[in-house]
Formats: sequence, structure tokens, C-alpha cells
Amino acid sequence: MKSPIQMMLMLCAVGLTSPAARFAIAADGETEQGASDKNTVMAGKGGYTLIQAPTKDKLPETVYVTEHVSGPLPSNNWYSSLHWMPFSSNMYAHPLAMKADKPGLRVSYPGPDMRVTKTNFEAQFKGDELLIGHSGTAEFSDARLDGFSDWFVQALFKNGENVLRTGFGHGSPFIYVHTSGGNPMARFASAPEIWSGKAGEAVLGLTIKGKHYALFGLAGSKWNSLDGLAFENVSGRAETYVSIALLPGKTSELLALFEKYAYSEVVGTKVSWAYKAEKATVETVFQFTTQSAQGQTEGTLFALYPHQWLNTAQTFLPYEYASIRGPMKLSEGKAFTTHMRFPGILPEIPAMPARSAETVQRLRSLVVESRAKKLGDPADTYWAGKPMDELSLMLPIVEQLGDNTAVSELLGNLKGRLEHWFTPPGAAVKKDHYFYYQRRWGTLIGQNCSYGSEVLNDHHFHYGYFIRAAAEIARLDPEWAAEKNWGGMVQLLIRDIASPSHKDEMFPFLRCFDPYAGHSWAGGSANNPSGNNQESVSEAINAWTGIFLWGMATGNKDLRDLGAYLYTTEVAASDCYWFDVEKQFFPKGYERSCAVLVFGGASAYATWFSGKPEHCHGIILVPIQSGSLYLGLHPNYVKRNLDALVALAGSEKLDWMEVFSSYQALIDPEKALQWFDAPSTKIDAEKRARTYHWITALKELGRVDAEVTADYPEAMAFTKNGKRAYIVYNYMDTPLSVLFSDGTKVDAGHKGVTLK
Repeated sequence: MKSPIQMMLMLCAVGLTSPAARFAIAADGETEQGASDKNTVMAGKGGYTLIQAPTKDKLPETVYVTEHVSGPLPSNNWYSSLHWMPFSSNMYAHPLAMKADKPGLRVSYPGPDMRVTKTNFEAQFKGDELLIGHSGTAEFSDARLDGFSDWFVQALFKNGENVLRTGFGHGSPFIYVHTSGGNPMARFASAPEIWSGKAGEAVLGLTIKGKHYALFGLAGSKWNSLDGLAFENVSGRAETYVSIALLPGKTSELLALFEKYAYSEVVGTKVSWAYKAEKATVETVFQFTTQSAQGQTEGTLFALYPHQWLNTAQTFLPYEYASIRGPMKLSEGKAFTTHMRFPGILPEIPAMPARSAETVQRLRSLVVESRAKKLGDPADTYWAGKPMDELSLMLPIVEQLGDNTAVSELLGNLKGRLEHWFTPPGAAVKKDHYFYYQRRWGTLIGQNCSYGSEVLNDHHFHYGYFIRAAAEIARLDPEWAAEKNWGGMVQLLIRDIASPSHKDEMFPFLRCFDPYAGHSWAGGSANNPSGNNQESVSEAINAWTGIFLWGMATGNKDLRDLGAYLYTTEVAASDCYWFDVEKQFFPKGYERSCAVLVFGGASAYATWFSGKPEHCHGIILVPIQSGSLYLGLHPNYVKRNLDALVALAGSEKLDWMEVFSSYQALIDPEKALQWFDAPSTKIDAEKRARTYHWITALKELGRVDAEVTADYPEAMAFTKNGKRAYIVYNYMDTPLSVLFSDGTKVDAGHKGVTLK
């Protein structure tokens, strides 16, 4: 899977100078509408076509699902390869990893087998460690997705009357197995040590190469050893059930604990969230639904990732598992809850009254320079989004400068770009740029495609720019954002990447976001030996910023809360797995200050498009936008990360200086200005004004205050020389009173920014 940034260097060099005349709009603000026909579906003034565009790659016509799976197909998951191909690639659920193969389900515990170098670390999936198979057949023709919930799946293997059904998921040490037409089989790579029970009993404790497993059969069944490697559960039932568990140790007490839950099968999982404004917190509840195969036990055992256990009051058992993400802590029950600080998201950084007249005049000059740069007419959804990003970041700057003419022109340009993409082709209108809907997979695909977006790669990266830009329009022109106008298409893009409803008939639930892993996946199919992956975590956060701001601007509380949940959770995951801000989770021997490509089973200091240090560091920071202020919550890490970058680059003469000078401004605006003004610094004209605005605003505001929160989502505190500044953005025409956690009250008596 290729990154959506692969052409960035070339585009930065040539400057996207193709004409932008297409985006000129008439005085009344309307764009040409396509004629409706049977293949066109309107969404307000916009719409999409049902005719698939010609693309390099196509979504598979054959999908490996059973009759139990209907509706929009999930994608961009850790298990997506299961229904994308006859047999899956490696699926990293953690602490276990699985692979559906011809003989059955291959299982491995890769956490203890990590290979570490200076620039990457990789979990070693051992495909022959444990194989779960069927006594009636040596091979199956395929494996199919037989059911799924928010972080669990069921995989079905079938050969005639021989049926093997397995269930597994994130955080679970259990694999649940049902068979008919024969008996469950567990085959190990080498003869395991049997340390509890003996052949012919229903429960066995075994160890293979230091890894501890337990085999649980129903009462009256027997695990018969065939050759010291393979164990068959014989129950005399036409259909039987067993579970196989990974134990975090080798004791009779642990075996008894796991036996208690071995027959309480997880048959469903569900995530729910709530933004608690009064506490500035996102509360997320993870629920397990279980069904007893034997006995009356309810609930299960589950292991939490670091970003979860750092943010919960859950009681833990004294056991852990090793994983590529760090230690996973074991707990028990039917549910657990995390509470994460919501830091606030501003739609803009305000102009500061303390700015000198010289600074303001220079900013005006840079705005003129930036506006003179033609942003061009990119052909695909990713690169079409980048100019929209530039325009949406420029709008609040010219607004603060009081340049109403520039506001009108920039707003019109931005509207025209979005309306052009949102207008469907039809019988009367032929066009190159539009969206089409693919029914089977339940997705909107932009034409033209790029970086594999036609096969569901990177949709949140691409569409995030559209949504963030639309939110800026909605802030200034709510009528444009009405569902009857252009808001209908924006909301479809939101649903494509992160539908909040399990009952959505058009799109899968949270397509790109993995609620248990806490972050997004970029690959549609996850067809990689290292599992699914994500590179630009910051572009994911940009998308969630856009959803949040759209919800605020349109008064849609559900979308506001969805954006707050996605943003807060992905920030927490990025702090742990991309940045390791507290030096807790990168393994010993890994020498980089950040990870860039994060896979299910690996992390690497590398990109899909370049090995330069600036690109490795920069791709997980772009785009710098108001929602990027979370980066300032860890100032010590910002310094450590920048120092590491400069050391690797060999000097402070860096590519992508608009990114790194902005990043530097979070801790040292004076040095950021030096970088901005250095003779060697090359920043494209369209980015200079917004970079200078960011740096000079933070020079007056100070650092993001990590201690203070507010009871309103669009509010933040900053601190400089021991004094705090408070910012509130009010979308409403009615007065607003905001209470900060240090007791400070800010009355925002008008629509817009209030600074105290």
C-alpha cells in the first residue's frame, strides 16, 4: 500500500501552477448542476453517480463471506484480508496473531519474539507454532468471514460436511472453536510439555518454547494425543466446542482462572463513547457479550493496550502479555471504560493584539504573496485536498486582518473547488472529477483515484482535507453547509470514513478507525505479512479535527462528539505508538525518536516514499493546522524529537521547513522565526503566510497549557512567563460563558474569538 504523500517532493518543487480558472464561481455563488438520471443520486445540491469509473485497480468482485455477513463490508481493519482473499494474510489482534490457511487457523504469540534494529522493530509471526484444524479434512478450499463486531471476528472453514468455525479478537487470549463433521484439532510445531492434566482429559496445560497454552474441552470430552504434536478433542457430539487460550504464566492458579472463562464465549463486542464537556473528557466504554457453552460464567478475560490502561480506573490482574505496542495488562469482566482528556480544538489560532505593527505588515505582505500563488487543479482526491487545506488555513488569517475582499474571494475559491467535486456527472454533464458509490463495499470513491484509494486505501487522509475545508466554510457560511445545499455530500464523506452508526445501510461502522487499537488503519485490504498499517497519523487526526469542527459549525452534536472521540483517542495512541513521548514503549535497541510506519506486527522509521529524516519526521506532523496544537502538550518530547531530527539530517537546513518551524514554535517561537528567516529556508509561497501567522501568534500566546482544560470544546489555555492566556471560539450569536479548570471564567459575548 502506497502512501498518499508519494508525490509531495515533486509537487512542492513545481508549485502546482496549472490554471485554477475552473474554480471561478459566478456572482450568485452557484456552480453548474448535473442533470439527474437513473445512475445519479442527489444529496442536496451535490450528489454522486452509481457508475464505476475506470481505475487502475478495482475492489474484488468475489468476497469471502458467508450468508451471515450482509450490508456494507468492513475494510481497513486488522482482519480485512480475511474476506478480501481466499485465505488471509497475518492478522495481528494482540496478544495473539492469526492467519487463515488451507489446513485451518495458524496461531502465534509474537510478542516475545521481537526483532529489533536501530530503525525498526518487528514481531515474528511463527505460522507453525499452533495450528487449529479439523479431524475430518487436511485442507479447506477457503476461509470466510462469518461474522464480526467492533473488535472480534468469526472465521469459517468448510470442506463438505467438515466445518471449522473460529472466533478471535483484539485483546483476547482466547480462540473459540466450533466444529461439525469431525473434531477440533490442535497441532504444535514441536512436542509441547504437558504440565497440567494428561492425554485423555478435558483440560490440558502445555508449554512450547516458553509459551504457555491451555486446551479446554467440554465436560466429558478428551484431548487425545496422536503423535505428541497433535491433540484431538473427542466428545461424541455432532457439534462440539473447545477454546484454546494463551496463558501469561505456568501455574495451576492461572489455569483455574482461565478455565473459569473458557466456556464463556465472546459472541459480540461494542464500543460507545461520550464527550463529557463539564469534565473535558472523552469516556469510552468497551462491552463484551458472552454466551455460555458450559456452566453459568459470564464475562471474559481481556488484555488492554498501553493507551487504554494509561487512561482507565479498571482493576487489573497481576499478569501481562508482551506485544509490539508494549505490555498488555490483563483484566476480567463484561466491560471496561477509558477516560481521556479532551484538550480542546480551536478552528483557528487568533491574531494577537500584542503583535507589532511591523509583524502585522509583514503578515499582510506574505498574504499577498501567498494569494498570488496559483494553487492549480489537481486531478485526484488527495492532491485536490491539499490546495483546499491551504485556502482553509488562509481564510481565518485574512479574516483577522479585516480584509473582507480577500475573505470573499478565498471563500468563493474554496466553495468552487468543493462544489466541483460534489457535482455528479449525468446525462447532460460530463466531468472528470466526481464521486461514485460502490454498493457491495459501501463506499464513495473519488474520481480520479490515487495511492490505492480505489481499493479503499487512505480514504481518511484524502477526504479529511475535504471535510476540514468544508468545516471552515460552514463556520463562515452556515447556509452553504445546510444538508439541502452542500452539507449532504460532506456528511456522506464523513460516513464513508467513520460512520458512527452500526445500522448505517450505506457505509460500515467506523471504516478507517480501529476502536480497540485506538487509531486508524490506512490499508483497505491489510494484505501484508506485517498486517495493516498507517503512516501519517497526523493526517488521520486532521480528518477527525474536520469532523469535530463540522459538527460544531453545523450544530450537529453527534458529529461533534464523534470527532472529539476519534481525535482524542488517536492522539493518545500516537503519543504511545508513533512518538512514545514518555519513553515507555519503544523496545531497547530502537534508536529513533519516533516510529513512522506502524503496522499490526511492526514499526519502522521509514516512509512509503522517502528515507530522508525530514520526511520520516514530517509525515507524522502534516498538515500543521489548528488541531495540531495537541503536539504542544508534550514540550520536552518536541525538543527531543527536533534534536534527533537535526542530528540525523546533519544540520538545521531542513526540507519541509513550514512544518518544522511551526513544530519548533510550540516550544521556542524565537528559534522558529530564525528558521523561517534563514537564507537556506525554502517554503512555498502559499505556505509562508500561514506559517508566519502560526509562529508569531504562538510567540505572544506561549505554550499550550497541559494543565488547564475547559467545560466547552472550543477553548484552550496557553502559558507564557507564568501567565495564562485563555481562548474561546463562539459559533453562536448568543453570549457564551466558559469555565476553565483553574477557576477562570471567560465570557464570550459575541460570535468569533474571545481572548482573555
